[in-house]
Amino acid sequence: MPKTVFYISDGTAITMEVLGHAVLSQFDTEFTQRTWPFVDTRERAIEIRERIDRIFADTGERPIVFYSIVSDEVRQIILSSHGFCHDVIESVIAPLSEELNMAPHPTLHRTHGLNQRNVARYDERIAAIDYALAHDDGLSLRHLEQAQVILIGVSRCGKTPTSLYLAMQFGLRVANYPFIADDMDRLALPPALKEQRGKLFGLTINADRLAAIRNERRTASTYASLRQCRLELSEVEALYRRLRIPYLDTTNYSVEEIATRLMDTLGIDRRIF
Repeated sequence: MPKTVFYISDGTAITMEVLGHAVLSQFDTEFTQRTWPFVDTRERAIEIRERIDRIFADTGERPIVFYSIVSDEVRQIILSSHGFCHDVIESVIAPLSEELNMAPHPTLHRTHGLNQRNVARYDERIAAIDYALAHDDGLSLRHLEQAQVILIGVSRCGKTPTSLYLAMQFGLRVANYPFIADDMDRLALPPALKEQRGKLFGLTINADRLAAIRNERRTASTYASLRQCRLELSEVEALYRRLRIPYLDTTNYSVEEIATRLMDTLGIDRRIF
């Protein structure tokens, strides 16, 4: 049976999930993972403790609990459960506090909440998301001078999710443009993209993987055929090489890895929101 893991936080629990996933990925086994955000009352903590204890009673194994809770009362309720509890934030804060010679001041919802210091960044991120949506899949080639990155590639190679991830996570303004079957006879960059050559980044993908993705959208179509996928990818990759456009094969990469490699290649500073 997969081991049960709880991510518990008095905030969004996003940090718990990210850190927990990183730790659990080191173990070659399956986990059933459950997230509990905004655990900031005695009642909610008791409810979660009962769930943890019920799993222990049913399986005889302690659930793994990653938690970060400011309230001592709420935290003690979780710690009184039959879970294997680990505060991943505190394990870093304690030695850092000693190094800085400074006491921490825990505050609810500080990590992902809005305050005077980060409201401008929040507005910037929303503007980046709006920009990505307005310039998705070649919908508009206007205002490309505002883009920080312009993704290009064949249909379904990962342009849209990468654009949105870059906007949401890093506040980058990203446009993306698709090359379609009708472009293949005389494949070239549109004039608007030529003017922004330094911002272009190409995506490609394994032909078999592309065909499988396209078949989920249009089963047994020419668009999804392996032959068509090979043709389009061959032409587009030749364009990348001819124009010296940096590009990445996305076949075995998650959207997070694609975004990170792209930013590293283009020399874009990472500023997480």
